[in-house]
Amino acid sequence: MSVTRTELADHIEAAFTAGPATRDRLLAFAAGSHARPEVIEVIKTLPERPYPAMRDMWTDLGHIPIGD
Repeated sequence: MSVTRTELADHIEAAFTAGPATRDRLLAFAAGSHARPEVIEVIKTLPERPYPAMRDMWTDLGHIPIGD
């Protein structure tokens, strides 16, 4: 089963509630929500920079499909 944007959002959406999220913050939220290892691996491919909102990540993850 491949990773989708919907699945990513389910695990990291809360990371943006306190402002921009970095890759490390996204990884922490994904791990805390028991994301599959495949989800963690996708997040690890992100550049280390702040993402003001979740939609800002999709430029770097354009290859990830929206849903099933």
